[in-house]
Amino acid sequence: MKKIIITGTSRGIGYALALQLAEAGHEILALSRTVPSPLAQHPNITCLSVDLAHADDLQLVAQFLATSWKSVDAIVHNAGTLLLKPFVETTYEDFERIYQVNVFAVAALTKLCLPYLKNGSHVVSISSMGGVQGSMKFAGLSAYSSSKGALITLTELLAEEYKEQGIAFNVLAIGAVQTEMLAEAFPGYEAPLTAAQMADYIANFTLTGNQYYNGKILQVSASTP
Repeated sequence: MKKIIITGTSRGIGYALALQLAEAGHEILALSRTVPSPLAQHPNITCLSVDLAHADDLQLVAQFLATSWKSVDAIVHNAGTLLLKPFVETTYEDFERIYQVNVFAVAALTKLCLPYLKNGSHVVSISSMGGVQGSMKFAGLSAYSSSKGALITLTELLAEEYKEQGIAFNVLAIGAVQTEMLAEAFPGYEAPLTAAQMADYIANFTLTGNQYYNGKILQVSASTP
């Protein structure tokens, strides 16, 4: 059974993913600002209350890995934050906040985990179709979509830098999924997939995708061109 770190587990895809992998017998380290009771009570899940926007909080992860796991088989960088605002109204602080969670925190957590990753480990970043070059873009998502594009490029670079160690880095650029975050940003819109359905796909990819891919961006969307 694998030791898997998942970020953004308080709700939506991350919550469903943590439960699904734990039910399959894997050990999960669930990182989120708030800790849902069903995750905290599961015997295969360790929950840490971590704000990924604050670098000091990551020391809790460092302490846990050093004293408990001592190895990591997979990371799913699922945590993300979304901003829907016209570009002219988007402030420097807005951009900084979005990039802090969607890009900088991914880099910081990956760097922290590198001593525990090994040949065969798989790092999966959850990006968005909005971050894929040439895909349909939506007004008001300048900070969000550009941060997801940065995440894609970061992943490609890390895959190249660590390929000799046998650590695979891949990106899933997902389309619309019916989550709380989507509902808050786009009230009334109904996505074609549920969080549980997308979690099922991500779970399988996390466990086996590194056998086939490294440094790749897979577009996982039935609707967004």
